[in-house]
Amino acid sequence: MKKEDLPQDPGALDKFTREVCYVKNEDGKYETALSKGWEVKKQALDSAWDDVNERIEDARKAVANGDKSPVHYFMELRLMDLPVLSGYTGFFPFFIKRHLKPSVFKGLSDRKLEKYARAFDVTLHELKNFKG
Repeated sequence: MKKEDLPQDPGALDKFTREVCYVKNEDGKYETALSKGWEVKKQALDSAWDDVNERIEDARKAVANGDKSPVHYFMELRLMDLPVLSGYTGFFPFFIKRHLKPSVFKGLSDRKLEKYARAFDVTLHELKNFKG
């Protein structure tokens, strides 16, 4: 792409960062240039975030309905999966799956819940009392 054709469409992050792209200059040689964004890329990212927000809302409803524990909601909110949460808490993924059940979650000690609270960057009180 030629340097003058480099997209400068405002994106979600255009006030915070720019993207480095390789472009051809007037002499036909490659160099780097900064782009504010590209509308197509912005639409793709917006679509991905819509999917993430839908998963978070589904998790909130599952907690509100009593189908899942707050661990499920905060895991989705913080964009974590079982291996990542396991790394933060030290719990094996098998145990985390069990802790997603409301009945098992209610029986967890404050010491175990504190590990989750630290991983999710919330207080113990917020974790224990989240009702969706």
